[in-house]
Amino acid sequence: MGGRYDSHMKILAVDVGAGTQDIMYHDTAVDRIENSIKMVLPSPTRIIAERIRGISEDVFIHGQTMGGGPVSRAIIEHLERGYRVVMTHEAARTIRDDLERVRAMGIEISDRDPGLRRVKLTDVDLGAIAGALGHFDVELEIDFLGVAVQDHGAGGDMGDRNFRFMKIREKLREPVKPQEFSYLGNVPDYFTRMKSIEGAAEHPLLLMDSKFASIAGALLDPAVNSAGPLVAVDVGNGHTLAASVLDGRIHGVMEHHTKMLSPEKLEELLLKLAHGEITHREVHGDGGHGAHVLGGVGEPEVVVATGPQRSILDETSLRVHHAAPAGDVMMTGPVGLIGSIEYRVMH
Repeated sequence: MGGRYDSHMKILAVDVGAGTQDIMYHDTAVDRIENSIKMVLPSPTRIIAERIRGISEDVFIHGQTMGGGPVSRAIIEHLERGYRVVMTHEAARTIRDDLERVRAMGIEISDRDPGLRRVKLTDVDLGAIAGALGHFDVELEIDFLGVAVQDHGAGGDMGDRNFRFMKIREKLREPVKPQEFSYLGNVPDYFTRMKSIEGAAEHPLLLMDSKFASIAGALLDPAVNSAGPLVAVDVGNGHTLAASVLDGRIHGVMEHHTKMLSPEKLEELLLKLAHGEITHREVHGDGGHGAHVLGGVGEPEVVVATGPQRSILDETSLRVHHAAPAGDVMMTGPVGLIGSIEYRVMH
């Protein structure tokens, strides 16, 4: 990466998590991606949640469908404090995709501004990023924007876990590179969070699930031979996603809740994934999201680890490499986005 592109392009990559937003501003004219500008900042959902908690009046919440978590809790707390909350239809899907359930919480849904204190929801605040860079005399010029978020999709009565793996199965009909899990101007309507970002974008845009962006970035670590066989794992605060990889292509995926995984249990699941022995029923029945495998890749030569809870893997007997693409363990998501833009746009 860096110097291998056919043209000069300035890329802003933003990986939006629950705790942090990891940002890389990469100029393809720079010889090495390690020289890119990098920032790790509090996540938008945490920032906006604190903004809401600091308001002591009725609010009108507008903007995009974004990551819930802290901001959803702050909105519910605002209701409990006795204040009126009015949200636009798009913003209200931050709480739940089922808007009748949102109304049942006491939230009013209207696209008309009733003249209340305004709060805007957005997963990517380009103005704030440009302002931060401006303090260092860096002008934010964007030729291409890459954004990674967690979006399980609106599955209706099916439930988030089953719906997510139904869509993973549709994508993984044959071994594919992790970059194939990105969307370039063709985000399906059921990914409401991604679709909201796409609708507000003013730049060419690539969108990706944050877990697959991290897997893509981890495999771009120069120390990793993605020919494999190997297992790449993103051990997040909430969820752990693992992919079995051979010849740089994903052959199977498993996702579980991190808090339910002991080192022993995680090791067992990763080996079953690598050998093609894991089943969706096994993982889903244990409270996880599920699994889908096309076949085994063989005994993994290494487990490539990323994510804030990746140290759990150090307590296993597996050979573990902590991915650090662009020389930074926090940049797996942004590097995965940049690599996906290179793969999808610039070849």
